[in-house]
Amino acid sequence: MNHSGEILILTGPPGSGKTTAAQALAREPGSSKVHLHSDDFWHFIKNGAIQPYLPEAHDQNTIVVDVLAQAAEGYASGGYFVIVDGIVGPWFLAPFKKIAVAVHYVVLRPPLDVAIRRCQERGGNTLTDPAPITELHKQFSSLGQFERHALSIDAHVPEDVLGAISKAVESGAYRLTQ
Repeated sequence: MNHSGEILILTGPPGSGKTTAAQALAREPGSSKVHLHSDDFWHFIKNGAIQPYLPEAHDQNTIVVDVLAQAAEGYASGGYFVIVDGIVGPWFLAPFKKIAVAVHYVVLRPPLDVAIRRCQERGGNTLTDPAPITELHKQFSSLGQFERHALSIDAHVPEDVLGAISKAVESGAYRLTQ
């Protein structure tokens, strides 16, 4: 995959395989790549952080996404293919739409039971509570004008998901319009 100077936002609910796919894409031959794991940008807040899935986190989340978009644009302007992996719903796209480089937006959409199971199997300090996972899954289940950006990943075989993402980017059909 050779998309120097472009950005791919790889998103979907928790447990959709965003990070697994982003890491695999970043290792593929072709252009130089940067993987920006958006969770890291929330974890940079050390004091006063609010869980990003809570309604009262709106202002915090807006700032974090603005910083994430600026970082992605900086790397893309330097000639890197930037893979932004995280929960970036349509409600967070405004700063990415302002970027002067091509931005692809791919939403991975697994079945809810698969998403919950994957989150609970991960372990560590990750989201495992079915309630917020279900709520986030609902938010990605009907995307309105962005529905064409959704990739159903019912089979959830990593190689198939990676192939579908690559095909989506190559097609140009998942680019955000200015």
